[in-house]
Amino acid sequence: MTPTAAVIGAGVAGPVAAMALQRAGIDATVHEAHPAVADDVGVFLTLQVNGVSALRAIDAADAVTGLGFATPAMRFRSGTGKLLGAVSTGAPLADGTVGVTLRRADLYRALRDEALRRGIRIEHGRRLVDARPVAGGVRAEFADGSAVTADVLVGADGIRSRVRQAIDPAAAPARYVPVLNVGGYAPPQETGARPGEYEMVFGKRAFFGFAVAPDGAVWWFANPPRRDEPAPGELAAMTDAQWRAWLHDLFAVDNTRACAIIASTPGEISGWATYDLPSVRRWHRDGMVVIGDAAHATSPASGQGASMAIEDAVELGRCLRDHPDPATAFAAYERLRRARVERVVAHGARSSNAKAAGPVARVLRDAVLPLFLRRQAKQATKWLHDHQIPWEDRVVAP
Repeated sequence: MTPTAAVIGAGVAGPVAAMALQRAGIDATVHEAHPAVADDVGVFLTLQVNGVSALRAIDAADAVTGLGFATPAMRFRSGTGKLLGAVSTGAPLADGTVGVTLRRADLYRALRDEALRRGIRIEHGRRLVDARPVAGGVRAEFADGSAVTADVLVGADGIRSRVRQAIDPAAAPARYVPVLNVGGYAPPQETGARPGEYEMVFGKRAFFGFAVAPDGAVWWFANPPRRDEPAPGELAAMTDAQWRAWLHDLFAVDNTRACAIIASTPGEISGWATYDLPSVRRWHRDGMVVIGDAAHATSPASGQGASMAIEDAVELGRCLRDHPDPATAFAAYERLRRARVERVVAHGARSSNAKAAGPVARVLRDAVLPLFLRRQAKQATKWLHDHQIPWEDRVVAP
């Protein structure tokens, strides 16, 4: 009988995991809480070369070809406009492919559509409420009263993962990172930036970043510092006018185009809080396992959230292919992934905290950053971007 898997969550990790599991000979079904496709979720993100490489391991990279635009480099400036340095977003792959910036909804849609094209079932309106081991596997129960039993349960259900709680009821909650996120798309205008390169500005009061798309549109984001965690509903209650006024106040003291870019952005602007998961104590138990943000959420500052989720999903497929016993496969998966992803989370946390530096720390940061960027431009992030997943190789049991 063909082994089965219930995958919880249809964001980035879920559809990729289902495709990797299918390639490994496992019949996977994706269960998504939202009642319909999430084609309006989020703003934009980066898919780095290591994420593209991982998709190629399961022949899924064509699904994202042509989405977004190449963003091979970042230039960092102080709030005065002074250039602090520039770095690559990762050495190109052998065929010249570089990292790209794309709308989050476009990535979700592309991965979901590719999974459907391969015959994978995606069930919507399935919000997980409980999961537990039973005879013959793991039983997943949903808010609509339905339930399924599968040989394994894969939690790709994000930073608030219900599967993580089922594995370890005492699991530590997500950690608040002291910056907020807000972003949007501004019409073509003069910015002085090179098309396809990020301009990253350590402003006096907040961080601002943007990239110019091929059509001239300006894709931007800002990270207002916020030391105390916002109360539930607090940010959602802020109006567009309040967000715009606050952002203008934050960036008016800097020598940048931030105020003009934000002011020209159509539609409503709103923001959200930042969280990460520095170290999750238990990744698996009794046929259940977590991947992606459910296991190791990183702040957006790392630029690696989507790529880490894709790497996880592909490695999990390899491990279950080579070790049918879930406990052995999950242990192998954790051995392959934990050290790497926790290093990425730490990297993202450091980057986020640098954006929220106080007056003294800001001066020190701007003095030291050029030296750090020169070192990073040479080799400091090779460990991050040069990672390869050898799909054809057998995974050795831990």
